[in-house]
Amino acid sequence: MSAITIEAPAKLNFHLKVGGRRSDGFHDIESLFVALAFGDTLRFETTSSEAKPEISMNWPAAEPAVIPPEKNIIARAVSLFRERTGFNQGVKVAVEKRIPLGGGLGGGSSDAAAALLALNCLAADGGTLLSGAELAEMGASLGSDVPFFLHRAFAAWVTGRGEHIQPLELPESVQNLALVLINPGFPSDTAEAYRLLDEMRLSPERPLTEDTEVHGGHRGKNLGFFDILNHLITPCSPCTPCLRERSSFPFFNDFLPVLLNSDKGAIYQRIIDELRELGAEFAGLSGSGSTCFGVFSEQIQAESARKALLERWPFVIISFLLARRTIPGYNSK
Repeated sequence: MSAITIEAPAKLNFHLKVGGRRSDGFHDIESLFVALAFGDTLRFETTSSEAKPEISMNWPAAEPAVIPPEKNIIARAVSLFRERTGFNQGVKVAVEKRIPLGGGLGGGSSDAAAALLALNCLAADGGTLLSGAELAEMGASLGSDVPFFLHRAFAAWVTGRGEHIQPLELPESVQNLALVLINPGFPSDTAEAYRLLDEMRLSPERPLTEDTEVHGGHRGKNLGFFDILNHLITPCSPCTPCLRERSSFPFFNDFLPVLLNSDKGAIYQRIIDELRELGAEFAGLSGSGSTCFGVFSEQIQAESARKALLERWPFVIISFLLARRTIPGYNSK
């Protein structure tokens, strides 16, 4: 019998541009992913008999969410690993679940990546059975965000449907930012968000999608890898505000204007407005929602905002980039 404990960090999308629908049904994206020093913890333990994986999930909420076994991405990861490798030992999985479901923070994808990494170690008795490329291929079949977590980069420029990962080394000025995360208490359906985005783009009465306030002052500029890289590495100086003004943060999320026009739009707008009023240099949406975030240069100001927001929203935390505060068991190798 062997056991391993592994951390599954959350992620934020600082920037997310969504392309058109591809022939395979997916969409191309261009996104800046950053891993957070906040996430789930998973413990895997092998048993003597082959059986369906036993998965227990400890939720912080008073009423834990129920995930049907066929939709549990950890169970799917275990089944896929067994299918590809012939690994036939039973597995017990205990999950300390902290990342909100359907929150745009990659909780399910990170858990799936952690499962593949843990099983790869257990099956090889401390070594590695499958290569990184083999794991990445398996991960992509489980979810578009899984390859990022398998790569174990602190930050990356992610393209394709999510399978192309270009790691970035973040400058200290970015690593030291404090991030206030607010989840409104409801999940966002990713497939529904993509459907709404496609419908909006095809509508003859297309709503404004390049709003100055929504997109941080850059009106939906089509940023590429080098735009992102140049912005991140630019040192702070009197001539480069380095997040001191909201307009200096050139990122945006294509889903935000879509969701602002949905039935939950007023809630998203209120959260983002409150973050800005409380001093966030930039406020945005992660993934396809439902978690919003504010970027603060000073931790004291972020803590003040957290306390104020906790009076109105069920989930409000401060986090930092994983590059700054490495979680045990997680590295960039």
